[in-house]
Amino acid sequence: MSTSCQSKKCNAQQQSTCQSKAATGARQNLDIDLALGKIRHKILVMSGKGGVGKSTVAVNLAVGLARAGFKVGLMDVDLHGPDVCRMLNLQEPFAGTLEDGKMPPWRTSDNLLVMSLENMLEDRDDPIIWRGPLKNQAIRRFIADVAWGELDYLVIDAPPGTGDEPMTVAQMIKDARALVVTTPQRVALADVRKSLNFCKHVKLDVLGLVENMSGYVCPHCSKTAELFKTGGGEELARSSGLPFLGRIPLDPRVMAAGDDGTPFVAMAVESPAITALQEMVTAVAKALPVRRQAVAPPPLAMATPATGCGCQGVCDPNRCDC
Repeated sequence: MSTSCQSKKCNAQQQSTCQSKAATGARQNLDIDLALGKIRHKILVMSGKGGVGKSTVAVNLAVGLARAGFKVGLMDVDLHGPDVCRMLNLQEPFAGTLEDGKMPPWRTSDNLLVMSLENMLEDRDDPIIWRGPLKNQAIRRFIADVAWGELDYLVIDAPPGTGDEPMTVAQMIKDARALVVTTPQRVALADVRKSLNFCKHVKLDVLGLVENMSGYVCPHCSKTAELFKTGGGEELARSSGLPFLGRIPLDPRVMAAGDDGTPFVAMAVESPAITALQEMVTAVAKALPVRRQAVAPPPLAMATPATGCGCQGVCDPNRCDC
């Protein structure tokens, strides 16, 4: 309750409203803790620079982990520019709440669940004109009110920069790990350094760096040329003492796949970009392993003492005939 209520400046109705809000917030915090307790690893895909292919990395990471047999959730918190649904060709509108009041995420396969604001809009082209508090509450509800269930990984696609959305995730999900995406150019690297400093300030562990658009794959000969330079992200990871999760070259088919709603990592084509994406998925799964709970073996059947045996129920094969 606020200080004004405690000082008795509010009337009874106002005090009741404050108490109701406090109870609602406490209940939501409990729902968030319960939901996060069922998710082993949380990965925030972020970057200080826009246009580096962050959503492409997030979608292909989630799909790659799901294809590897893991239970994966993909949460789009880029509220002003959500693209995840389009990149997965999800066109079904929001189906309403379940019997327990939870919102069902979209299921793209047996192993991949998706939640995005875009498919909850009547018109997907409507802008989201929200300030910080509304964005904060929307992201909290994406955890508290969505039926995620048991997950091995939750991949969170954040907008560029270090504003409300990544701040809310960092404060709400204390054990989240940041996967930072950059391109090789110095301008992009300068902004990504701000992201790394943001992670330090909010105590968000960095899983590693990915250098996207690192070279260009010719669609005719499949050779790679340095269109935007290469190596800038790897050098930044080395100088920052962070893991480097790989270089992903620019392949025109990656963009086409995103427009068509077919993640490139799931396509049966040969490309250095697919190899790099698969290696990134493997590196993430290795850095954040999922240890399956061992199934206890059935109890051994105890021998029944033979009638008249002298062991009296404590079977010793050296001196009895049980």
